[in-house]
Amino acid sequence: QVQVVESGGGLVQAGGSLRLSCAASGWRDSSRRMAWFRRAPGKEREGVAVIGSNGVTYYVDSVKGRFTISQDNAKNTLYLEMNNLKPEDTGMYYCAADPTASLLFASSWSYWGQGTQVTVSS
Repeated sequence: QVQVVESGGGLVQAGGSLRLSCAASGWRDSSRRMAWFRRAPGKEREGVAVIGSNGVTYYVDSVKGRFTISQDNAKNTLYLEMNNLKPEDTGMYYCAADPTASLLFASSWSYWGQGTQVTVSS
């Protein structure tokens, strides 16, 4: 019974920052990857960032240098620090977890949160 719950979304002006959190519970696999996805209005869901249990990270090109994914294993919590936000970052952000999934394939992720809305005004 894995549960994934996001929080921290909101309305922010362009250039501002937000920090999203994702609390995961019920995880029993020895290996874990966690990721952030987003769905912008009128667009397909896309992977934003992923982090493995070993701390290795990967980011989609559009957020490199602006977003930072991290995890606190003691708290079983995932974070996404978003800086210098742009209007095109607007969308519903989702946290996902899986032992081996790829950021390129949303369908490969087993567990998803309900989403948290991020709106960036110009």
